[in-house]
Amino acid sequence: MAFRALFRCAYAPFAFRTLAYPSSSIVRATRTFQSSSRLMETPSQPLPVRKPIGAFRGGLFGFLLGSVVSGSGLYYYVLNEYKVSNELLTEDIYALQAAVQRIEGYVKTLEDKVTDVSRKK
Repeated sequence: MAFRALFRCAYAPFAFRTLAYPSSSIVRATRTFQSSSRLMETPSQPLPVRKPIGAFRGGLFGFLLGSVVSGSGLYYYVLNEYKVSNELLTEDIYALQAAVQRIEGYVKTLEDKVTDVSRKK
């Protein structure tokens, strides 16, 4: 019940809100407008007039900017994928080279055994 009493102010008009606390004391809060003196001063010289960018030029600029950002992201993604695949291919080549050298060793020992058997006959 106390929770509902604390938030009773949400249903009051925003200019004058009645805040009820569990101690049943009523406080009226009003909103006041305050601004610093710097914001209240008028500028001494008028603001420069900016030439508006047309819809075609703005759209073209946005399209080109998006294309460049997308293209650069794609370039770095493809470059990274190329590096990863190149490293995997290099590892496979080294593994294949090691397997071929191992097979060459087996073939040489087999040939040596065959020549030894043929000499004994």
